Amino acid sequence: MKSIQISLLILIFSFSHFAVAQYTEVINSNRPGVSQSAFSVGTNVLQFEAGPYLFKEEHTPLQYDVSGFGADFAARFGLLFESLELNIQGTYQNDTQTINSSVIPQEIDRGNFKYLTVGAKYMIYDPYRKAGEEKPNLYSWKANRQFKWKSLIPAVAVYAGANYDTKNNPYTAPGIEGFSPKVAVISQNNFAGGWVFVINLIKDRIGTDQSDFQYILTLTHSFNPQWAIFGETQAIKSDFYADNLFRFGGAYLWNKNFQLDTALTFNTKDTPSVLGVNFGMSYRLDFHEDKEIDNGDPAKDALRLKERAIQRKKETDFNNDGNL
Repeated sequence: MKSIQISLLILIFSFSHFAVAQYTEVINSNRPGVSQSAFSVGTNVLQFEAGPYLFKEEHTPLQYDVSGFGADFAARFGLLFESLELNIQGTYQNDTQTINSSVIPQEIDRGNFKYLTVGAKYMIYDPYRKAGEEKPNLYSWKANRQFKWKSLIPAVAVYAGANYDTKNNPYTAPGIEGFSPKVAVISQNNFAGGWVFVINLIKDRIGTDQSDFQYILTLTHSFNPQWAIFGETQAIKSDFYADNLFRFGGAYLWNKNFQLDTALTFNTKDTPSVLGVNFGMSYRLDFHEDKEIDNGDPAKDALRLKERAIQRKKETDFNNDGNL
């Protein structure tokens, strides 16, 4: 575990001179998908993301079904650098498992955290860091939305965190207890026309009997500054559980600091089958302030501030958001 932490720290600081993450004028939420965007929320921004969900599972070979409800939640805070974000994420679930294989069906009530993780995300490369120098074409809507080859170069971030699992948790493998590390590599492409593509490669509960590998692919499209839709696939592989989950949904930007969302989750197997629906919200407390520019040239300072204002205006359509 120590070697993993040391390696990640070396990686972070080795590439820190490349990273200039972007604060956005509108909220940058990871909901309603489960992937993380490469961008942080910005310094001095405290953001809350949460939502309840309902679900049903049916395991045909083992003749049991599970139904219940839960809530996903996250708190994100930008600290010290624009490219650094601290966060806590988790899911609490309460359900009833009905075993139908016996003569008299047995019902087992369960409840616990499916996961609870504290971690940090750091952007190591931002290809959009000079985007403020690119002024929009005021005479051509089409020119501003056409494909650009450089958009194929993604922003890249790394994540390191620690899970905490309680003893005898019904949602983890037997014997899982206490802390275990989690690491991830995150990439994000922002394409013209309001398209965003995010990839998460995750190694979770490292060193335990439930050590799993996951990849999450999320594609988002914003129709206008208020409405966006997304599609997502999540693959999970471990000795304890394996699945391929699909999600579709959308979000509505109520105002620049508040977002509402919903999504449908399902899979295509019966070991078990999964069907769920969630509703949620994201809200931020924005205390962000731009760092003062002082290069001894008031004219250049004014120009840079104007360019930054232009870029902020371009970013109000969800385009810097990893999910919605």
